Amino acid sequence: MIASLGLILLCQLIGEIAVRESGLPIPGPVIGLLLLFMLLLGRDRLAILRRGPLHSGGVETAANGMLAHLSLLFVPAGVGVVQQLDLVTDHGIGIFVILVLSAVVTLVVTSLAFVATSRLLARRRRAE
Repeated sequence: MIASLGLILLCQLIGEIAVRESGLPIPGPVIGLLLLFMLLLGRDRLAILRRGPLHSGGVETAANGMLAHLSLLFVPAGVGVVQQLDLVTDHGIGIFVILVLSAVVTLVVTSLAFVATSRLLARRRRAE
């Protein structure tokens, strides 16, 4: 479990280093996640990668353990909001409007994507 968690964090570190060195406008953890994804894909194809933390679902177990405690990651964000409470009170209406609008836009785009995908799949089924 510790080796698997170490591998996850190592991938994130490599992603951070890659972003800082290259100047890419992508968050480092995204690059690290892609690296971890490639390692997991490679594990299924290359026997040499089926050792250590990638062996027998170790990374998956560590990731599930992290997901079980994901709510703890919101504590620093909550503390940050409390520390900046004066800004929240000054711009509270604007923040509220932006949050509502972004939620509505997300729901609309998700619904449209679902409808478009459903129609595409229905056309494929009829064509077969």
